Amino acid sequence: MGDKLKVGIIGATGMVGQRFLCLLENHPWFEVTVLAASKNSAGVTYKEAIANRWKMTTPLPEKYKDMVVKDAFKVEEISGMVDFVFCAISLNKEQTKLLEEDYAKHETPVISNNSANRNVDDVPMLIPEINGVHAQIIESQKKRLGTKRGFIAVKPNCSIQSYVPPISALMEYKPKNILACTYQAISGAGKTFNECPEIIDNVIPFIDGEEEKSEKEPLKIWGQIESGKIINANSPIITTQCIRVPVANGHLAAVYVSFKNKPSKEEIISRWENFKVPEIVLGLPNAPKKFLKYFTENNRPQTNLDRNYENGMGISMGRLREDKIFDYKFVCLSHNTLRGAAGGGVLSAEYLKACGYLNAK
Repeated sequence: MGDKLKVGIIGATGMVGQRFLCLLENHPWFEVTVLAASKNSAGVTYKEAIANRWKMTTPLPEKYKDMVVKDAFKVEEISGMVDFVFCAISLNKEQTKLLEEDYAKHETPVISNNSANRNVDDVPMLIPEINGVHAQIIESQKKRLGTKRGFIAVKPNCSIQSYVPPISALMEYKPKNILACTYQAISGAGKTFNECPEIIDNVIPFIDGEEEKSEKEPLKIWGQIESGKIINANSPIITTQCIRVPVANGHLAAVYVSFKNKPSKEEIISRWENFKVPEIVLGLPNAPKKFLKYFTENNRPQTNLDRNYENGMGISMGRLREDKIFDYKFVCLSHNTLRGAAGGGVLSAEYLKACGYLNAK
């Protein structure tokens, strides 16, 4: 294992946990040493725990098959075996919040895929290309928790990953109002088509809790650190509709935006195409070489064709044009279980390691 950090996956049997395992199979910095899940899956090998529930299109990596699944609530035991954990366990918010804090208080940093701690004002919610500076709040969080190295960092909800990056590239023009309608894949609910027959030949116009997250979370990403807290931005005003569509992977958004200082179409495309990410991010193993891509074709981006742009870690946009009510409208696309979930978590961990927040115990 050499100098690799030892990693635990909390919630290893679910779809996001499985995606974590695929992404970390040959990771240059991290080595998975613990797989953990609920008590129902604990005590058996991973291949027995998932049985016929492997949801990835690639085979289950051999290196994980015979690992014995731990009880995720045996925090002290697991903390003694790892340097940090990724958390993708499926519990209610209060249970998740307490479990993640327990790991942090056992001096085990948590990179969370869950929403339970996203609204905590000293927990950074990271898109490293955009708000990596928010990692500085970790020092305030450690003081609150009484820890030396334990903390929690979260990634945002998958639904906002398509439209927050392109809007972030345009902040100099002061966006005022945003309408975003997201057309979200079934993997966002942790399901495959075999597990979601109700979506066949159908569209479901409701995803529980998704619109609230989609409207509030961008304001934290665009917020500022003040007096040991992340203070949410007070603009733009965002309204959303989130719709489940019969697609395996990929969240597409139709976005409408008005600005205080309206840019030209050419200025918008230039900002997207020339968006600069921090140098420290460019050197991370899972960072896209080009974060934002604008398609000039009228029928792009398409979910099936473009969700894997930059190995699923890039964001693509298209169909930018003026609007009769808002200033502009466009469509954009992100891969929800890569950039939006496990991949975003791995990239955040890479960023935190590069910044010195993750290290060996």
